[in-house]
Amino acid sequence: MVLCSPVLGALLIIVTGCLCLSMMVRHRRPQEPPLDKGFMPWLGHAMTFRKNMFEFLKGMMAKHGDVFTVQLGGQYFTFVMDPLSFGPIIKDTKKTLDFIKYAQELVLKVFRYKPTDGVHQIIHSASTKHLMGQGLENLNKAVLDSLSLVMLGPKGPSPSASSWHEAHLFHFCYSVLFKAGYLSLFGYTKDKAQDLQDAEELFTKFRRFDLLFPRFVYSLLGPREWIEVGQLQHLFHQRLSVEQNLEKDGISNWLGHMLQFLREQKTDVCMQDRFNFVMLWASQGNTGPTCFWALLFLLKDQKAMKAVKEEAARVLGEARLEDKMSFAFTLSALKCTPVLDSVMEETLRLSASPTLVRVVQKDYVLKMASGQEYQIRCGDKIALFPYLSVHMDPDIHPEPTTFKYNRFLNPDGTRKVDFYKSGKKIHYYTMPWGSGVSICPGRFFALSEMKIFVLIMVMYFDFELVDPDVPVPPIDPRRWGFGTSQPSHEVRFRYRLKPMQ
Repeated sequence: MVLCSPVLGALLIIVTGCLCLSMMVRHRRPQEPPLDKGFMPWLGHAMTFRKNMFEFLKGMMAKHGDVFTVQLGGQYFTFVMDPLSFGPIIKDTKKTLDFIKYAQELVLKVFRYKPTDGVHQIIHSASTKHLMGQGLENLNKAVLDSLSLVMLGPKGPSPSASSWHEAHLFHFCYSVLFKAGYLSLFGYTKDKAQDLQDAEELFTKFRRFDLLFPRFVYSLLGPREWIEVGQLQHLFHQRLSVEQNLEKDGISNWLGHMLQFLREQKTDVCMQDRFNFVMLWASQGNTGPTCFWALLFLLKDQKAMKAVKEEAARVLGEARLEDKMSFAFTLSALKCTPVLDSVMEETLRLSASPTLVRVVQKDYVLKMASGQEYQIRCGDKIALFPYLSVHMDPDIHPEPTTFKYNRFLNPDGTRKVDFYKSGKKIHYYTMPWGSGVSICPGRFFALSEMKIFVLIMVMYFDFELVDPDVPVPPIDPRRWGFGTSQPSHEVRFRYRLKPMQ
């Protein structure tokens, strides 16, 4: 007891000193945005932010308005919440706001991949060449074949396929899309049954990594979890190695194009292996979760389901199996599905919650649409969170929390692109793929992959909720800011393959 008092006193002095130092280190200067450092030295609002980013930013927005700077773990982030002011940030032509450096630091930490010069540009050029136009059509065919293998099996549907099967909807969507996407991009061996089993095992590991991912990014893992993450990273580097892929056929031209560039740059083989892990994550981390929300919204809205089924029947005709082994429909019809396009855009509005971050390379003047100007310091970060500031803005999207399958359709059935805020037409009315230099280069492929899956489900399967009255589960608050959100809990459903003529 005698020893405790001096120790506690010393600790109190240290904590008080740190708090005072924190208060002294940074003060708001004239013309800077409102500054909210929080009460924890260095950490600032980091813990509250990581616990529930959406609620934290909503509170900051109510307190400070459309622009504010917060301290998060020793770093200062200025959040801009007025979408009418996004343009200068996204279109920054003087390269004062840098995305690439921030992205490189993230992929180095998460995937142990250190990008070489030109990689960012080659990803975009390869995506333009192979994930659009004829290249996209070829990859769509590979996706359709892979979905046939995953959903029907290597020998076609079994006699029990037409019986009802119960499953968890999120796991079903995530696993099917992951396995099909993985096989479409990384190719096959001569043993399709073994390929399917390998893809299943890889998904199990991928899902575990995915569950650790948010806390991994924030460095909040426990000692055993850090070890587990390291083991998972090593496993993926090994399973996706260039050496193993050489034994496969049908590797996508998109992936092959980028790997060829890395070889020409004499990139270490280990870094090529890690690059493959980055590409697998980028291509398959969001499609399954998005399809979960899309199917759930359709199951909860029979009018929407009816509209999608009618469009599929009109555009694609009667469902049939080729040689009783493969789903068959004209892939060019994907360009003629405005109802499904609206469903997917609405699903992404409700579920996609990316954070767009730019690092300020030199002192920057932030010009708002209102005419107000703010000084942002070199080294700070400017961040946009469109889910709150755009997707959930009732001025832009009336009843923003409600799924409206035709929200992005005009009365004549064409795509609706005219949305307004404060009476002004707004350019950034949804931002599920990011924007500007950080826009997802694989968005056209991802959207096609998800549409093919949804069309297969509505054309070839009967499926329904086990409990039709089950509410839509809330979003897992740990996933805010990391692409497509995930549900806080699973939803049971049942499905069966329709009898084919």
